[in-house]
Amino acid sequence: MLFSLRELVQWLGFATFELFLHLGALLVFSVLVAVRVDMLVTGMSWWLVFVPLFAADGLSTYFTAIVSIRLYQEGEKRLAVLRLLWVLTVLSLKLVCEVLLCQKLAENDQTPDPLFGLIISPLFILLQLLMIRACRVN
Repeated sequence: MLFSLRELVQWLGFATFELFLHLGALLVFSVLVAVRVDMLVTGMSWWLVFVPLFAADGLSTYFTAIVSIRLYQEGEKRLAVLRLLWVLTVLSLKLVCEVLLCQKLAENDQTPDPLFGLIISPLFILLQLLMIRACRVN
């Protein structure tokens, strides 16, 4: 079952612009992963490959701060704080997973690195939070 854009915006708590921002970053990231794995560009680090995702997180945080300030000024204090907390929670869990994965890929068996279950655990927490939010929305 595919979700409509309205349902995605409602469940994820992101604006439409933010969703397209993250999709664009994912597209650029996918291209960079393919370039890195095929070794078409020598000397490209994994940190450079993950830059589009980090940039999308930063821009989304900036956009969320602006929207929350605007909502607060318009008198929607509760909505502003809830939106800010929700989006910052989602972005921070996503960022932790990205940084841990990038660190594991960059070190490449040089040090005893964490297991993939530990790296993906922020996404498991995020999925549980999204399930709770989906039940509250409907």
